[in-house]
Amino acid sequence: MSTDPAVLDHIVKAYDVRGTTPDQMNDEVAFALGVAFAEFVDATTILVARDMRTTGESLSAAFADGVMSRGKNVIDLGLASTDLVYFAAGSLDAPGAMFTASHNPAQYNGIKFCLSGARPVGIDTGLAIVRDTAKDVLVGNGPRPVATPGSRTERDMLDEFADHVVSFIDINSIKPMKIVADTANGMGGLIVPIVFERLPMIELEVMYPELDGTFPNHPADPIQPANQRDLQARVVSGGFDIGLAFDGDADRVFVVDEKGRGLSGSTTTAILAAGVLRTNPGATVLYNLICSRSVPEVIRENGGVPVRTKVGHSNIKQVMAETGAVFGGEHSAHYYFLDNYRADSGIIATMFMLQELSRADTELSALRQPFERYEASGEINTSVHDAQVVMKAVAEQYKAMPQDWIDGLTVDCGDWWFNLRPSNTEPLLRLNLEASTRDECDNHVAEVLSLVTSI
Repeated sequence: MSTDPAVLDHIVKAYDVRGTTPDQMNDEVAFALGVAFAEFVDATTILVARDMRTTGESLSAAFADGVMSRGKNVIDLGLASTDLVYFAAGSLDAPGAMFTASHNPAQYNGIKFCLSGARPVGIDTGLAIVRDTAKDVLVGNGPRPVATPGSRTERDMLDEFADHVVSFIDINSIKPMKIVADTANGMGGLIVPIVFERLPMIELEVMYPELDGTFPNHPADPIQPANQRDLQARVVSGGFDIGLAFDGDADRVFVVDEKGRGLSGSTTTAILAAGVLRTNPGATVLYNLICSRSVPEVIRENGGVPVRTKVGHSNIKQVMAETGAVFGGEHSAHYYFLDNYRADSGIIATMFMLQELSRADTELSALRQPFERYEASGEINTSVHDAQVVMKAVAEQYKAMPQDWIDGLTVDCGDWWFNLRPSNTEPLLRLNLEASTRDECDNHVAEVLSLVTSI
């Protein structure tokens, strides 16, 4: 094989595999990762699926060949959203590999892995082992093909998944409303219409529904405000009650109210937490440490037990298993549900949001107000030479304030707080800061950034 095995050190991240094609992610690498994953998992069958990226079919086929070379069988789910794969891994009790680069640009592709039961795989829970075995395969020292290869079968689980999604709500409780979803030429274009067929009181419009991995309209990255502008404008011009912005593999969703204003992931987490706790009194709810302070406040006010976690789906799912939490939310619009095999799902979160909106019998702009109590900076990236050195220097400057190092540096300054976290892949520090007012937030951002850039 011609691909340098060192490429795996660059594309295997903390939670998944992601790289540019064909220099980093190509059929050779995919085959090697298929062999490695088949070796790692204790299962006779592995699920394989892909999103709409132009390289997905070839890469997933090569991966499947690697799996089958080890005598293990492949169930090919075809085109799918990542949360559909999690559902399949849970309901079929089989490990899975989803070929996607989520919100990344068109030249990227990658793999999100899960174990049977949709359990997560991270760098500390198996992904490093898969990486190292794949390196051996690329240099010809990996496991040899078995005498009898495995088989490949196809299975369409779209309808089963859609039934699962709507099972989380009382369909009859959903009031008539107009909804517009921007699926950004991603997998939401396949998933969203099938789910909403089961909600007869909903009038649905889908923007950019065509599955197109070149993303001809805008990037499938709704956490960036610019990528919500088309949706926000359409919500207002069309008189819609709510707008939904899905990312490329449709496991995340951002929400826009009827006035065209986006809700943060923290606000949506708080609204959903209140709804979940209504039917699960006293339950534990998780939130990552970038979420607004309003999230734990809302959880407590609704009788729940808030638990703060690191950022990232592997961390959230692990803590959910440890604590028995019924729900978890992240600022990045990942929402996790106990009854969804502890996995995240943008479309299940959508169902809960519609249920809360129907129950409140008011406009979303009114529903959101009690949950928005502070002003946030959003995530601000700064290039640094050494993230650890900078964080330690910042910690020293704020040594009089309570601090923790659960995930980067978090400093509690009383009526404001901030977190500095290094990027896993770039020489960047990510600042998130929250304060009581916009002026205070802006002033403290300037204060912290001035310190970061002076070191």
